[in-house]
Amino acid sequence: MCGWRSHVIEFYETPHGDKPVLRWIKEDLSVRQRRLLGYAVYRLLERYGVGVCDTEFGRQLGGGLFEFRLRLRAHADGESALLRVFCHAAGDRVILLLGGYDKGKDAGRRRQDHEIKVARRRLSEHLRRQQGADRDSPRLE
Repeated sequence: MCGWRSHVIEFYETPHGDKPVLRWIKEDLSVRQRRLLGYAVYRLLERYGVGVCDTEFGRQLGGGLFEFRLRLRAHADGESALLRVFCHAAGDRVILLLGGYDKGKDAGRRRQDHEIKVARRRLSEHLRRQQGADRDSPRLE
């Protein structure tokens, strides 16, 4: 691992094995958007983790949730985006990606509130599963 990359990125996974953020990236984003988001995650989110909230690239949402923001400027083809990825700092070094959408396609408050609600529901479900796994793991006495 390079000296400056201090966080591991993980994708939230449903009990059925679906990874909604990964599916969103693969199915809804253009090749250019995928590359730029991947580069930003590598250069910023892996490096700073929740610390991106101290920059223009992040915002705390409360309740263990934060938003990673990426503005993609129009290219020669006119493509631009306002990508939002909802994250949770799981421990000291893991960033869990819970949800994402292109705010540039739908900047309405209703859509944003919906996406945040979905991310919060996924976080709650993830934490419940983690607690169940902790209870089931063998204990050293």
